[in-house]
Amino acid sequence: MLAKRIIPCLDVKDGRVVKGKNFVGLQDVDDPVKLASYYSDCGADELVFYDITASAEGRSLFCEVLKSVASEVFIPLTVGGGINSLDDFDRVLKCGADKVSVNSGAIANPSLIKAAAEKYGNQCVVLSMDVKKIGDNYKVFSKGGRVQTDLDAVEWAKFGENNGAGEIVLNSIDTDGVKQGFDLPMLDVICNAVNIPVIASGGAGSVSHFIELFKSVNVDAGLGASVFHYNQFTIAELKKQLKANGIEVRL
Repeated sequence: MLAKRIIPCLDVKDGRVVKGKNFVGLQDVDDPVKLASYYSDCGADELVFYDITASAEGRSLFCEVLKSVASEVFIPLTVGGGINSLDDFDRVLKCGADKVSVNSGAIANPSLIKAAAEKYGNQCVVLSMDVKKIGDNYKVFSKGGRVQTDLDAVEWAKFGENNGAGEIVLNSIDTDGVKQGFDLPMLDVICNAVNIPVIASGGAGSVSHFIELFKSVNVDAGLGASVFHYNQFTIAELKKQLKANGIEVRL
């Protein structure tokens, strides 16, 4: 059995880690380099770094902050924000990223997924999806959750897999920052639609939420932000409890 991964997420705006609720109301948290170093040393399996306003502001990802973060991290680093072309992939990888997360750029140019997978390998391409339930359907949003698209989340996930994405980060807008648990129904729908790894994002508020996640849905990893940033519990404590509940993790 593959070990489940625990992944802290750094949402970065203007060079600082921030966190909000339902993708709005951002509050300053900490220095990204300091947090990245801490997570790299304390048992995180991977780290995700998002420049969360790059797409909405129509600019490239801030590379200087990324370089500083990458220099402190000795675990796989996934980076996203303002990824719109193969040149963006190349630039971010040269700054120290191991994997590149594409979201709004792929929505605007779906062929980017396949082109990047062919050039850099499937393992390098992460499709990040910001999803919200609208009526009876799950819809994909772009521009950091600001703009609703016509894309059905299930079909978009399948498209990503069929065109070479190596994994999916599934962000629930409905549960983001609320700390009432992961969006299990949405995660279950997407996990049953694809065969590539799915990382659950949005809603973590307690150790029990991670236990429930891994026992209920066939996800490969759980991503958290504020629960780790504000030290509600450490990654080591979380993994110990997961192990005690029969969930395989890397200690």
